[in-house]
Amino acid sequence: MGFVDELKWRGMLQDIMPGTEELLNKGVVKGYIGFDPTADSLGVGNLVQIMNLLHFQKAGHKPIALIGGATGMVGDPSGKSAERNLLNEETLNHNIACQKKQLEKFLDFDCGEQSAELVNNYDWFKTFSFLDFIRDVGKHISVNYMMAKDSVQNRLENGMSFTEFSYQLVQGYDFYYLWKNHGVMLQMGGSDQWGNIVTGTELIRRKDAGEAFALTTQLIRKADGTKFGKTESGNIWLDPAKTSPYKFYQFWLNASDEDAKTFIRIFTLKTKEEIEAIEAAHAAEPHLRKLQKALAEDITTRVHSAEAVQKAIEVSDILFKDKTTDAFEKISEQELLDAFSGVETHVFKKEELLIGIDMVTLLADQTKVFPSKGEARRNLQQNAISINKTKVTADTKITTGHLLKGRYIIAQKGARNYYLLIAE
Repeated sequence: MGFVDELKWRGMLQDIMPGTEELLNKGVVKGYIGFDPTADSLGVGNLVQIMNLLHFQKAGHKPIALIGGATGMVGDPSGKSAERNLLNEETLNHNIACQKKQLEKFLDFDCGEQSAELVNNYDWFKTFSFLDFIRDVGKHISVNYMMAKDSVQNRLENGMSFTEFSYQLVQGYDFYYLWKNHGVMLQMGGSDQWGNIVTGTELIRRKDAGEAFALTTQLIRKADGTKFGKTESGNIWLDPAKTSPYKFYQFWLNASDEDAKTFIRIFTLKTKEEIEAIEAAHAAEPHLRKLQKALAEDITTRVHSAEAVQKAIEVSDILFKDKTTDAFEKISEQELLDAFSGVETHVFKKEELLIGIDMVTLLADQTKVFPSKGEARRNLQQNAISINKTKVTADTKITTGHLLKGRYIIAQKGARNYYLLIAE
């Protein structure tokens, strides 16, 4: 299957310039995607474009990842309502080195003609003076052309600096430079980048009467309308120090059925037949969440490791299947916090535990798990409350002996409602 057909059946393709597919069918094509170096880790939002490059390479072409060391100093207005902070060279270099390690987990940088490459646009911009730029680049693209772009129009009402206005020229020159000096014929990216990408093809045409091509993928939206890659606690990163493998695994495991059907096509290399078989098995026993488990296992293994997946499953089983209080002794404090990140959290005074706190006082006065003592008492009478996996009553006294890792208590109401209580 060709690269374009691969993107189509996976539901990834958005825009494609006429002639692009014909170009790809002629032989090995060099194509690139730009990545923003403003963080020292890529996030799951970047995975669409990483998978785009991976499919490109698997189809027999040469992928190039452009890290925007220069454009990271300028800022991209596309899809943003405000300018981003500009970074110094030292920070950018650190971020670039970290992102390259993550890209190496997906792309093959040592496979001959199709080997992936990493380039940094700072390398060709660092000696490019402003006067040279406006003479050699700016004169070829009219202000009218630049003003017509959606990324500019959407910001005109609140204002846009010349720095960000000029961004499309800088990105356009990236494409020109790679086309001129490295034979790169194709630029790819998210659909919000279409305007910037075609500025590059236009510059190539106007400056050197050359021809180049463009392709974009769809922007990923969750079925509920919320932004993909975001949770209540923030971005989901590929760096395990920023997002633990457990939280990363849980992010995919918690996807809705509708989202999981979309995600498994975009973020895994499973074939159409494999995916359809998993979907059929999931439909037969939806409570087993086979679709989400296949998705979470595949992408977590690729980003982290098979061992990380196994550990995530073990932690989940310990926390949510093991019915004994001793289960909490089998995991670390960080794993405990990762597992319950995002649940309702309450802080109470540790000194109160020295003489013991009755359950109604703990749940209604000390922590506000319940808005009133009456509601706390009713739930306790209905045998609906557990502390550290053990059912409790209104007569139960909570002492320092109940603290997990010296400062935590896990309260549970019913089967699904968890509360993290922290003694300080």
